[in-house]
Parts: sequence; C-alpha cells; structure tokens
Amino acid sequence: MKKFQAEIDVMPKKEILDPQGKAVTGSMKNLGLSEIQNIRIGKHISLEIEADSAETAHNKVEQACKSLLANLIMESYSFRIESLEA
Repeated sequence: MKKFQAEIDVMPKKEILDPQGKAVTGSMKNLGLSEIQNIRIGKHISLEIEADSAETAHNKVEQACKSLLANLIMESYSFRIESLEA
C-alpha cells in the first residue's frame, strides 16, 4: 500500500446564494478594499489515504466527496492527490 495526500476544495455552486461570501464582500468595502468583489467562501479538506495506486486513491477520494464531503445539490468540489512516498 502507498500513502497519498488529498487536498479537496468544496465551494458553493455559482448559482447558489453565498450569504457568508456576500457579508465578507460588504465588509471589504468598509475596510476601503472595494476592489475586492464577488467573494465565495467554501471549505478546504486535507486527508491522507492508503491505496494500491494513484488511480485507486483518486476513486476513493471521489467517492468520499460524492457521498459525504460535498452536498452535490449546492456545492461543487475539486481535488488533487500527491504521493507521500519518496
């Protein structure tokens, strides 16, 4: 078995209202940073996985995202996997 590191980003879909992002965008204006706009706030998940291959690790992380880590009705996700083996 090899060890892999997965870095997952889960974000609200573009068509879904992001009240937290909207509030932070409004606060930027109050800080004199009105050039910063359209903030979207999501979550970042980091995990380690043991698998026989990078393809197997990819499939397991994909399954975890679809089953638990992302609400596919409201969120989208992307991830990258790196080997922890030298």
